[in-house]
Amino acid sequence: MAHTPTPDLFGQEASPARAPAAERAGKGARPLADRLRPRTLADVVGQDHLLGAEGALSRMLAQSSLASLILWGPPGVGKTTLARLLAERAGLHFDQLSAVFSGVADLKRVFEEAVRRRRTGTGTLLFVDEIHRFNRAQQDAFLPVVEQGIVVLIGATTENPSFALNAALLSRCQVLVLRRLDDAALETLAARAEAATGRTLPLTAEGRAGLRAMADGDGRYLLNMAEQLFALPPDQPPLGAAELATLLARRATLYDKDREEHYNLISALHKSLRGSDPDAALYWFARMLTGGEDPRYIARRLARFAAEDVGLADPAALTLALSGWEAYERMGSPEGELALAEVVIHLATAPKSNAAYRAFGAAMAAARATGSLMPPAHILNAPTKLMREIGYGAGYDYDHEAPEAFSGQNYFPDGMARAQFYRPSGRGEERAIAERLATWARLRAERGQ
Repeated sequence: MAHTPTPDLFGQEASPARAPAAERAGKGARPLADRLRPRTLADVVGQDHLLGAEGALSRMLAQSSLASLILWGPPGVGKTTLARLLAERAGLHFDQLSAVFSGVADLKRVFEEAVRRRRTGTGTLLFVDEIHRFNRAQQDAFLPVVEQGIVVLIGATTENPSFALNAALLSRCQVLVLRRLDDAALETLAARAEAATGRTLPLTAEGRAGLRAMADGDGRYLLNMAEQLFALPPDQPPLGAAELATLLARRATLYDKDREEHYNLISALHKSLRGSDPDAALYWFARMLTGGEDPRYIARRLARFAAEDVGLADPAALTLALSGWEAYERMGSPEGELALAEVVIHLATAPKSNAAYRAFGAAMAAARATGSLMPPAHILNAPTKLMREIGYGAGYDYDHEAPEAFSGQNYFPDGMARAQFYRPSGRGEERAIAERLATWARLRAERGQ
């Protein structure tokens, strides 16, 4: 019986009719994600910013000028598939290497074959997966062949190219960012999987949403989970989110404590605190914990935030941050994490001032600029007769005996003009500090100091 092919999850024509019976039953079959790779660029989901009418890749292909590229994005968004389809669309021979398993000898072989192929009028697109794993010397090997057009290089990486790749290679490639798949893209994949297998996922609406959440933007992972669900008995009652979570493992959170995601999340926490948003701050705090971050690192950053961004607007904030840190050290996880959560909320809701932070930076700059200027003689101690004779301590006014306990004397070095480093914000406790400083400035002016 004739069958009209249905586009599969990633765009291939897929249907129960086109697969052998054993494959439809899941016996001896290639993984669903592999069977359902896109066959055309139009079938790729979730990357419309690159493949849409105004996308960077669409413009390159329209102008027949495919450049060497670095595809940067999380796992499971189609980097390998996209490279293969670009080679096909551009009429280039597709060659693939993995930086995990390849060395300079492999690169040399591929380059030599590309040169021979070029003599016959055929270009080469070389796709290098995990390109960030090549060391500097290996990355440098690409420079002449890319520059001379012997290969069009497409490198795939999950790491920030700014840190993972050397500048010379980056200058010869265009970096394109692939996005994690959103709910709509993941749902499209789930629907294509159902069409390809001729089965409906045994999920309630809530369970279906749970499946997308568990995939966490990774299309390959969603397909792998779907394949497990299709392997359940045909009479399996629909699963809700809780039953699904019990049956399947959630995708591990993308978080590497010494890579970019670590810095992205601590930046998000810090800026949420600075923006006085306790809910967002708690979310990023929780994201770091669930990713496996050491709570001691977070505690140290909270203490820094208290000093840098809350400052003297709430002088108790630093004390509270240190107390939360100590509480964690005493109790450990998970009990101690609640103490840190309290610190997060307090810092987010506290009045903010970076006046102390700015004042310290300005004072450091002045100290470097003024060299070795001596303190004025009247504020130097004079423990010996000689020191008294040469004027140490002469004319010093004891502030406690001055009117309003303020002498207004100069304490800057001779030859250095008076500077104002600390400018209180007027928020929180700094409002009172600002008033005191204004009073002292008035008294100093009245007394001619």
